[in-house]
Amino acid sequence: MIQSAQVASKFTLFTHHAKTFPDLVTALRNSMLRAGVFKNERTAEEQVVQVLNFDIHLVKDFRGRRYIERVTECIPVEDKNEYTFDHRKEKTIEGKIDKFMDNATIYFTKSTNRELYKYVNILEYHDGTYVLTNPISETNIREMRNNMDDSDVSAFDKFLERNWGIKIKSYDDGDIEEYSLNNNVEENKPAKRGRKPKAVK
Repeated sequence: MIQSAQVASKFTLFTHHAKTFPDLVTALRNSMLRAGVFKNERTAEEQVVQVLNFDIHLVKDFRGRRYIERVTECIPVEDKNEYTFDHRKEKTIEGKIDKFMDNATIYFTKSTNRELYKYVNILEYHDGTYVLTNPISETNIREMRNNMDDSDVSAFDKFLERNWGIKIKSYDDGDIEEYSLNNNVEENKPAKRGRKPKAVK
């Protein structure tokens, strides 16, 4: 499934029984390791998060009612080069050592604790209604628009602006002019249920 989603199809749908999004990533990663496709956990997890765009989580309550509890977006974390060459500007050996230690700290953090993905809930079910909790990422907005016809693009753009204040600069290039609410989103964890989210219009 992971391999076909990477190269052989425009989109892939599949089902899984993980209770949380991190559990889903871990289970798929472990399945790939057991199948012998990969031998390194980190490499296998990287492949998984490149494929998982959205998780639509369904639940069945004690009354037997089935409903979508949340829609979660997976956002792969890009590995950026954060090293500096400031040590060349330092005049003292102590200053050069400090700059070296800064780079060494970045290196070991990347090697041991680097996050491969972040996830946010886009939509949640609260007290009998669906509410929007976080905006969709710019990357997925562009990808979604690229796969819509003109009428769907127009309706989608209006939806983005009405609910999140996101304005698309041009219908042709998909450049985002305003992404105001994205600055207020703590992307590394789902929105907490205690706050008052915005109702879907």
